[in-house]
Amino acid sequence: MKNLNRDVTKFLDEQNHPLREVIEKLRNIILQTNSEITENIKWNGPNYCFNDEDRITIKLHPPKQIQLIFHRGAKKQIQPEDKLIADNSGLLIWRENDRALVNFKSIDELKKSEPNLKNIITKWIEAAK
Repeated sequence: MKNLNRDVTKFLDEQNHPLREVIEKLRNIILQTNSEITENIKWNGPNYCFNDEDRITIKLHPPKQIQLIFHRGAKKQIQPEDKLIADNSGLLIWRENDRALVNFKSIDELKKSEPNLKNIITKWIEAAK
């Protein structure tokens, strides 16, 4: 995959994470969803930006699961009146109207969720502008 950041790969190599297969699949899903998404390391995990704004972060710890955090950057912003995106998949765990989580404990769980996850990523990138 051409968008994979070498620094992120090196960082992950050093982590020796038990769910590395899940992490790599997530990296590819996120980067394939929109060619303008860039990857870096922030908050001690892979982070994804759109137009240089942080939008999605992979939380690596605790190592029993991978958590995908959907957000609108580090700075607290005025909350939208409703949830930032509509989602009927049941994947999102909402923390605030502009912050949601998805947890994955296995590659099978991720593969089953992939179509819904791609849809969520696309909608999030569009809505979080």
